[in-house]
Amino acid sequence: MIQIGPSLLSADFSRLADELKDIEKGGADFVHLDLMDGHFVPNLTFGVPVIAALRNWTNLLFDTHLMVEHPENYIESLAAAGVQYVTVHQEVCPHLDRVLHQIKENRMKCGVALNPSTPVETLACVASLVDMVLIMSVNPGFGGQKFIPYSVDKIKVAAELLKTAGNTRAVIEVDGGINAEIVRGVVEAGATWVVAGSAVFGKADRAAAIAALPRGALLAAVILIKAVFSCFDRTCMI
Repeated sequence: MIQIGPSLLSADFSRLADELKDIEKGGADFVHLDLMDGHFVPNLTFGVPVIAALRNWTNLLFDTHLMVEHPENYIESLAAAGVQYVTVHQEVCPHLDRVLHQIKENRMKCGVALNPSTPVETLACVASLVDMVLIMSVNPGFGGQKFIPYSVDKIKVAAELLKTAGNTRAVIEVDGGINAEIVRGVVEAGATWVVAGSAVFGKADRAAAIAALPRGALLAAVILIKAVFSCFDRTCMI
């Protein structure tokens, strides 16, 4: 099942609680929370106290993306704030295995995010450990950017890496430049969680914006039919 998670980075920061209630009512599966420190990326968003305060306003799953240096310093407080998923960047974790275990020890799911130019193969040693691989399809730090096309190939590589590692529980998330036209391609490549910022919060009707992103049984059926016909075509050519 494809899951859609609006990114709070594109929401109105002056009314975050209302924005959360709006997307929950509109059919979001989770909410994506970008925590930035102004060092790893040239932007600042919100911190753990804001996330903890927002927990009281929604039942949506909290998917927290740490775009920070020293992510290990945030993990215990994020667990206390009621976060379910914590994703750290491969690029800032010299002791990535240790940090992933730290997240799990705090009873949260662990993920690793990759900048656009970071090869998926760098995760080979932790592929069996992760609960999520986050493919950044824009350079992180700001919303409203254009989707980087080679991200589709990275999703395919991530899917194969997880398969080779025997990790069937992990999700592949894609974040950046997502709209209704791009969703189908990333899902066909293997993405199962899709983050959408401006595509949702940039519209007055959030429910309609979420519904416009193909997902669930309908999209899965389309992909299956395409795969069957592709297989049939190859058979006919033999």
